[in-house]
Amino acid sequence: MYAMILPARGARLQFVERADPVPGPSEVRVRIGACGVCRTDLHVVDGELPDITYPIVPGHEVVGRVDAIGDGVSNVHLGMRVGVPWLGSTCGRCPYCREGKENLCDHPKFTGYTRDGGFASHLVADARYCFPLDEDCDDAELAPLLCAGLIGWRSLVMAADGRNLGIYGFGAAGHIIAQVARSQGRAVYAFTRAGDTAAQQLALSLGARWAGASEERPPVELDAAIIYAPAGPLVPLALRAVRKGGRVVCAGIHMSDIPTFPYSILWGERQIVSVANLTRQDGVDFFKAAAHAGVKTSVTVFPLDQANEALSRLRDGKLVGAAVLKAC
Repeated sequence: MYAMILPARGARLQFVERADPVPGPSEVRVRIGACGVCRTDLHVVDGELPDITYPIVPGHEVVGRVDAIGDGVSNVHLGMRVGVPWLGSTCGRCPYCREGKENLCDHPKFTGYTRDGGFASHLVADARYCFPLDEDCDDAELAPLLCAGLIGWRSLVMAADGRNLGIYGFGAAGHIIAQVARSQGRAVYAFTRAGDTAAQQLALSLGARWAGASEERPPVELDAAIIYAPAGPLVPLALRAVRKGGRVVCAGIHMSDIPTFPYSILWGERQIVSVANLTRQDGVDFFKAAAHAGVKTSVTVFPLDQANEALSRLRDGKLVGAAVLKAC
């Protein structure tokens, strides 16, 4: 197999050849067709997440086919097309797991962070946490749904059912969830970096009512806002944009510090909430919603050995939509 490994914090990924992994009990080996490049991969590469054991293979938006099966696996079969998401496994025993909140598990494993991920030609995954995928779309088009879509869906649910929805950071997750929100009858208002006309045009082409810089005020008060960009200063900007009783959802696993802000912009029963990981039920619900909405992804495809270039362009805000790696 081939893989792009991260040898140390902040290092460039290295292209290596390894022996093919062997699945253990309850595991499958997946031959990867495509793997999306997520902002969380940047947080892994830049060492912004704790307790990383090196070397590690990043990547958690995996689409591929099962080509080996370990003992005790009954929910997938050889040749089956599957998606491997960020949530790699949970303990099933902690209070959160017992309460149906596996996204908050005390002892989870995460694809591309605490176990090797999809910047490779193959990976081993826990079969119980793989999603069956249909045959309708290209691998590269499906890959961003496995995190940008899934976490985006969880954040949309947490935004409740308000009609006027703000999306701060119109990249991989934003352009997917805008389509789902529009299919639900919501009005979408897109916020981007100042001068990012390409992202603004993408938002408008997907049915957004308005698109502008994050520092601008939208033409209406928002019922809710979702922040996908990992920038803490967006929180007070979003609070100023939402109405009384509105909610600001912080959707990232990592965010820069939130600056101090006057209590007056939180008052009026406005709320700030965060999203943590996903559950398998989120996947079941999201893929139904995405099919109903007819979601189409905007992707830029890179060969596997150009993962560093894809990460660099994501870091610099030079991508429209999502980046995807293909091993072959």
